[in-house]
Amino acid sequence: MITNRERELQTLNFQKPEGGRGAVEETFYPWVLTTNRFKGEGVPEAIADNAKDITNNIVGNKANQAEKYLPVDWGQGVMEYEKYFGFDPVRRIHFVLPFRRFEEKMVEETDTYIIKQDIYGRLMKGNKNSEIEVEYKPVVENEEDWEKLKIHAEKELELYFTDEAIQKAYGPLKEGHDAGEYSIRLNVEGFFWVPRELLGIEQHMYAFYDYPELLHDMCEYILKVYSTKLIKVIEIIQPDVVYFMEDLSGKNGPMISGETFDEFIGSYYKRIIPLMKEKGAGNIFVDTDGDFAKIIPHFIEAGVEGFLPMDVNAGMDIVKVREDFPKLKFIGGFNKLCIAEGKEAIDKEFERIMPVIRSGGYIPGADHQVAPSTSLENYRYYIEALTKAMEAAGIDAAEA
Repeated sequence: MITNRERELQTLNFQKPEGGRGAVEETFYPWVLTTNRFKGEGVPEAIADNAKDITNNIVGNKANQAEKYLPVDWGQGVMEYEKYFGFDPVRRIHFVLPFRRFEEKMVEETDTYIIKQDIYGRLMKGNKNSEIEVEYKPVVENEEDWEKLKIHAEKELELYFTDEAIQKAYGPLKEGHDAGEYSIRLNVEGFFWVPRELLGIEQHMYAFYDYPELLHDMCEYILKVYSTKLIKVIEIIQPDVVYFMEDLSGKNGPMISGETFDEFIGSYYKRIIPLMKEKGAGNIFVDTDGDFAKIIPHFIEAGVEGFLPMDVNAGMDIVKVREDFPKLKFIGGFNKLCIAEGKEAIDKEFERIMPVIRSGGYIPGADHQVAPSTSLENYRYYIEALTKAMEAAGIDAAEA
């Protein structure tokens, strides 16, 4: 009998999965606003409330500070939520860099505004008469800030990233994963994502020209942590999918050139991906929104095997991309807006992507988190249609 883990691996590896269908999975963990709606429409409160966002699970949780860097526990609630809906079990886990979590605290308060430090270390300013906040000060403004942040990170590494802590966090997943009860999807932040988060969007763009040495030093430090600490996680559990968050594209295309990618991102992928593979990592994916078609060859050359969520409304047509890159793998690619529109739109969207389902190497799912405009009735119909569609997974690949 095929296990859940084997079904996912066969689906992504361009095979016709045993057991009559391919993997039925969701792309991302759910949006809290959506789970709140579903709860009002009949989903049990315990199921909906336990499917938390990763950051919501650690804010203010003084009793379990290890979760801020080695987040594992939160994924159990998400898996139970997805199992409730009929999805195959996926255990979602993260590994967080030692300078990407901070205590939320008030920094300044007046009669008209407040300035607070958020969980990422940024100073955010908000008007007391509005819920809107804007970035007041990024985490890093110059080389001196970055050097201080590295000192902080070294202390956090010593406190929270010991071999014992890593084993305690991720080790309990090994037995169920080895038995095939669930697949494991490991999320990490990428070499474009992290500098952008530290510097802010605009200053990050300037830094490619004004402070290239700073960007490279950031990436070297990220690489050091991944190659010494993250690699131990991978060695313990051999995740089936590792995906880097990048978000380096918009609706009009990539925000950087191929040459810039090769120097500042791809060169680091080339150094970390072989280490991940050596320790047992399965498929290496990248999570980037927008239209990134022009830069796909650069990702492939750097060792990336697949992408999610394949944002339809930004112009990413997986049928066209599969024609151009036959061995590229996908998770996502189903227009999330069609789920909210109802049965006819859902059926039509499955017809559109069916050639990719049949060719294999593809786990269909929403092309981002399912929107709160989606009714529970329509979401259940989508899952039923997805399950039926996956009976065709890999048929063309098997017959080739």
